[in-house]
Amino acid sequence: MELILASKSPRRSSLLHDAGFNFTVAPSKFDESTVSLDHPEYAVENLALGKARDSYNELPSITKLNSVVLGADTIVVCDGVVMLKPKDKDDAKRMLHELSGKVHQVYTGIAFVSARDVYTEVVKTDVEFYELTDEEIDEYVASGEPLDKAGAYGIQGNGCTLVKRIDGDFYSVVGLPLAPVVKYLKRCGVRQKRS
Repeated sequence: MELILASKSPRRSSLLHDAGFNFTVAPSKFDESTVSLDHPEYAVENLALGKARDSYNELPSITKLNSVVLGADTIVVCDGVVMLKPKDKDDAKRMLHELSGKVHQVYTGIAFVSARDVYTEVVKTDVEFYELTDEEIDEYVASGEPLDKAGAYGIQGNGCTLVKRIDGDFYSVVGLPLAPVVKYLKRCGVRQKRS
């Protein structure tokens, strides 16, 4: 089975590569605005599934028979409010002020679509931030790192200095929970490279 990633996220590509998989990137054109964010767990599941199905449907018929498409999506929820990617630097600062000193939830949905199967899973992780000063927030936003990330931070980058504690799956917070991804891929016959 050939693996296809329905995402242009460099973080997801890097994680899959580090886990030892060869794969092709085929970014989805799925319209994310069609999914309600009222229930975060269902939202990330439906977003991931929408992306995987969209990319799968674009494959040539012959490729569909021997491929599995992986879609994923991550959202951050603080005090019941969904935080997507910030619109600009001011929006990123607002989000980081909201997260400061609090525990929030990161939901990552994964979905696999193939000719034989459709499988979804959602991983929820609690993340606690330190109390952040205005200076710390301004400095982090000025780095540019928060601008393309849900919740305006990247735990795998400089954003790790904002995080006091996590309870759950670190890789899910980065954007791809590796343990369930690897388990599913092994089950459906996608081989890892030998080291």
